[in-house]
Amino acid sequence: MHFPISMAVPARFIGPPPAACDVVVIGGGVIGVMSAWYLAERGLSVTLCEKGRIAGEQSSRNWGWIRQQGRDPAELPIMVESLRLWRGLSESLRNPFGFRQAGVLYLANREESLAAYDAWLPHAQEHGLDTRLLGRRDLGDKLGAAADHWLGGLFTPSDGQAEPWLAVPALSLAAAERGVTLVEDCAVRALDIAGGRVAGVVTERGRIACSDVVLAGGAWSSLFARAYGVILPQLSVLASVARTEPMPEILPGAAADDDFAIRRNDSGGYTIAGGSEHDFFIGPDAFRHALKYRRAVKKDFLNTHYHWAAPRDYPDAWNTPRTWSASMPTPFERVRMLNPQPNLATLARAQTAFARAFPDLGRPKVQATWAGMIDTMPDVVPVIDRAPSIPGLTIATGMSGHGFGIGPGVGRVVADLVTGGTIGHDLTRFRLSRFTDGSEIILGPSL
Repeated sequence: MHFPISMAVPARFIGPPPAACDVVVIGGGVIGVMSAWYLAERGLSVTLCEKGRIAGEQSSRNWGWIRQQGRDPAELPIMVESLRLWRGLSESLRNPFGFRQAGVLYLANREESLAAYDAWLPHAQEHGLDTRLLGRRDLGDKLGAAADHWLGGLFTPSDGQAEPWLAVPALSLAAAERGVTLVEDCAVRALDIAGGRVAGVVTERGRIACSDVVLAGGAWSSLFARAYGVILPQLSVLASVARTEPMPEILPGAAADDDFAIRRNDSGGYTIAGGSEHDFFIGPDAFRHALKYRRAVKKDFLNTHYHWAAPRDYPDAWNTPRTWSASMPTPFERVRMLNPQPNLATLARAQTAFARAFPDLGRPKVQATWAGMIDTMPDVVPVIDRAPSIPGLTIATGMSGHGFGIGPGVGRVVADLVTGGTIGHDLTRFRLSRFTDGSEIILGPSL
C-alpha cells in the first residue's frame, strides 16, 4: 500500500501564485496551514507555498496524537489552547478527520518511568488537566490481565487524536475557503530582501511581493534559513510507523511504553510504532551542531540507529548544496516530498513487544508501513520567533515530533507574532537566540 499522500496524487491547489500579498507562508504542513488560517482570520492576504503536496511530509506521517500529557512546561499552555481549537475545528468542519478525545496512556516498564510521570503531575495540576497516575489495579480496569506487564501508568482522559493524513488536507481546504491562497508545486527559492528587510519571495513560479514571511518548512527550515545567515541548529530524525489490520479493541485511544506505541485508528486497527526508537542520518549539520546535541544524544543514544549518510538530496545529505541561485532549480525542487523508507526491524520489534504485552491477541498483522522525517532541536522544543537579523521573517520550526497536536495553537501564536497581536503565552523558551546567547540547553521532559 502506498502512503495516501504522494507526488503521484494530482495537486489540489494549482495556482498561479499572486504577484503580491501581505504574508507568504513557506511550507504546507500543519504549522504552515494553521498559521495561514489565523493570519487570514486577522484580515491579511496570505499565500502559502508548498514545494510538493500539502501535508506530504511529517504532518501526515505522525502518530496522530493530540496530547497535553508529558509536554514541556513551556509548551503546555499552547497545547491546552490547541486542544480547545481542535475541538472547535472538528465541530465547525463536521469532523472529517476523526478527531476524538479518547485519552493517552503512558505505561511504565521501569521505576524510573513512574518517577518521571509523578514529577510531571504538578504541571498537569497547574493547568487544570485531568491527568492521573495509575497503579497496577487501575491499569487492570483498563487492560485486564495485560496490566501485569507494567508497573503503572500516566493517563489523561481528555487527550485526543485524529487521522493526520485526513486532518491537515481538510484544514487546508477550509483555509482556502477562508481566503488563503495555497499553491502546490511551488518551491520558495529565496527571500527578496530590500533595505535590510523582507520585500517578497522568489518562487519557482515567479516573485511574490510581501512584507512578511513565515518559515514553517519543517525538516527543510534550517537549510533555507542558513542561506541568510540565520542559524537554526535543527536536525532531522526518521520515525517509522505501521498500520495494522482490523483487530479487537484494547483501548479506544493511544498508549505507549518504552518498546511500542499504539493508537486506535479509523479502520478498526491500530497505528503502531517503535516507542522511543528512531533513526538518524549523519551529515554536515550533525557535525556542525554536535556540541549542542550532546545531552540529547546521551539521553537517547541506545534508542537511535545511526547511519553515515542520508538519502541523496535530503536536507542534510552530503551532496545537498548549501548555496544556490534563485534563477535555477534549488534543493527544494530536487526532493518535492521526503518519503524515507521505514526501518522494518524497528517495526518488527514493536510487533513483538505488542505480542508480549497482549499474548491473547498475538503479533498484529500489518497492512502498511511508512516513515517521516521529524524536525528536532537540541532541547526538544521548537523555535517560534521573529528573526532579529531579518525584519519581516518569522520562524516556526523544530516541533520535535510534537507539531501535529500543537499545530492549531502554534498557528494562532504565529499569526499574532506577525501582526503584533496579543500572544497570550510566554515564548521565552522558544526564542531563536537561546542557542547563541550563552543559555544552558535544557532538555524537555520528552515523556
